[in-house]
Amino acid sequence: MNDYILEMKNITKEYPGVKALDNVNLQVKHGEIHSLVGENGAGKSTLMNVLSGTIPFGQYTGDIIYNGQKCEFRNIHDSEKLGIVIIHQELALIPELTIAENMFLGNERKTALGYIDWTETYRAAGEEMKKVGLKETPDVLIKDIGTGKQQLVEIAKALSKNVKLLILDEPTSSLNEEDSKMLLDMLLDFKKQGLTAIIITHKLNEVAYVSDRITVIRDGSTIETLDNSDHKINEERIIRGMVGRELTSRYPEREHNISDEVLFEAKDWTVYHPIYTDKCVVKNVSFKVRRGEVVGFSGLQGAGRTELAMSLFGKSYGSKISGKEFINGKEVHLKNERDSIRHGLAYVTEDRKTNGLVLSDTIARNTTMARLEKVTGFCNVVNENKEKEVAEEYVKAMRTKTPSISQDVGNLSGGNQQKVLLSKWLFADPDVLILDEPSRGIDVGAKYEIYCIINEMVTQGKAVVMISSELPELLGMSDRIYVMNEGRMVGELETKDATQEKIMSIILKSDKE
Repeated sequence: MNDYILEMKNITKEYPGVKALDNVNLQVKHGEIHSLVGENGAGKSTLMNVLSGTIPFGQYTGDIIYNGQKCEFRNIHDSEKLGIVIIHQELALIPELTIAENMFLGNERKTALGYIDWTETYRAAGEEMKKVGLKETPDVLIKDIGTGKQQLVEIAKALSKNVKLLILDEPTSSLNEEDSKMLLDMLLDFKKQGLTAIIITHKLNEVAYVSDRITVIRDGSTIETLDNSDHKINEERIIRGMVGRELTSRYPEREHNISDEVLFEAKDWTVYHPIYTDKCVVKNVSFKVRRGEVVGFSGLQGAGRTELAMSLFGKSYGSKISGKEFINGKEVHLKNERDSIRHGLAYVTEDRKTNGLVLSDTIARNTTMARLEKVTGFCNVVNENKEKEVAEEYVKAMRTKTPSISQDVGNLSGGNQQKVLLSKWLFADPDVLILDEPSRGIDVGAKYEIYCIINEMVTQGKAVVMISSELPELLGMSDRIYVMNEGRMVGELETKDATQEKIMSIILKSDKE
C-alpha cells in the first residue's frame, strides 16, 4: 500500500495581481497528524480550499492524488464523499438550531419516504457527541454553548461524515490553553484509531506538541517538510523556516516610561446579559490604566473580559449597566460607540469578520470608516484621494500583503484582515486602545509587528488594554496584569512578579471562594 493517503503535486493558483500558490507540493502519510505552517498570506488556507473542492477543479493547475487515485473535486460534497472534511477557522454553525440539527445539516438522516428521521438524527448525534466528550443533550441550541464546545460540535459533525482525512484551520484560535490542550489530545486519540489530520495553526507550541511532520509554506511555495516523529523540533526551528531568518525575540524591547497620571479608569462596573437580563456577566469590576502603560487582562473562556471591554466602549454590549468611567480624570457618560471614539477610546474586537470589518468593502474604505470626518471635504463628501493616501500609508506601515488598497478585505488572509482592523482604529487616533485577542490567528512575524505598534503607542503617552488568552503574550507585553474569573476581578499582578502558574493559581483559588 502507498504510504501516502494524500499527494498534492505542483498546485498553482492565481488571483488577479497575485499568485497565491506556486507549484506547491504536499505529501501526507496514512494515520499521521501533519501541520501546515507559514506566515499570513503564505497560501495555507488556499491550498486546503483546493483540496476540499472549495476552489473547484479547473480554477487551479496541478494534481490531487487521494488514496492512489487522481481526484477532480468540483465542490465540497465531492471531497466529503471520499472522507475529506474541512473545518474552517470561522465555525459554520447556525446559532438558533440545535446541536443535532447543525451536525446533520446538508447530510440529513431520512426515512424511506424521504422525510427527515428526527429520532435517528438525535440518536446519531448523541453517539458522535460521546466520541468528542460533549455531555450536553443533542437538543441544546448552539448559541447556548461556548466556543470550545462549538469546536467539538464541528469535529463531531465531521465524524458523522465518516471522515478519513480531517483538515482543521486554526482549530484552537478562539480557545484558552486548557480547551486547546483537550482538543489536541483528542486528535492524538483519534490518530491511534487511524484518523489522518492536517492542521493549520500559528500556535507553534501546539505544532511541536502534536505533529508527526510539519510542512512550511512561504510566499505561496513549499519550503520544506520537517520530520517531528520524535517531537524534538522546537519553535525556533519552525520560525526559521517560516520567515527565512532567526527571530531573536518574540517581544520587542521598550522603555517602561509609565506616568503617574491615570488615563482611563472604571469603577464598580456591572453588566447584565443583553437577552437573559437576570444574568450578571460583569460584577463590580474596577481597574485603572496609566498613561504610557500596557495593561493585560487574563482569564479563562467566559471570564467576562470581552463583555467588560464592549460594555465600556459605548455600551455596545449588555443591559442594566452601572458604574463609572473616567478618561483623563473626568467622568464620561458614553452613550454609544461614536461617543467613545470622540472621547479617545477605541475597541479592537476579537471578531474581525463579524463586528470589525466590512468584508465586501475595500481596504481604503475600511481603514477610514471609524473617523470619516478626517477624510471628508466640502459638504462632508469623502475626499477619495485623501482616503487612498491614508490607506496606502497604513498598508505600508503594517506591511499588509495586498495587490491594491482597492482589494476587498474579504479577499485577504486572516492576518492581513487583522492588520486592516488595527489600521482602522489607529487612524481614529485614540488615547486609550482596548485590544481584544489582537494576535488571534496570525503568524509570529505579524504578531511582532503588532507588538511594535503597541510599544510605539505607549511611548507616545497613550494607554493600551490587552485582552489575551495567550499567557506568554500577556507576560511578554504587559506592565501589569489583571485576572478575571466568572465576571469578577480576582487578582492583579505586576508583570515582573507574574508567571503562568501564579495567574492560573489565582483563577483556581477564586473558583473555591
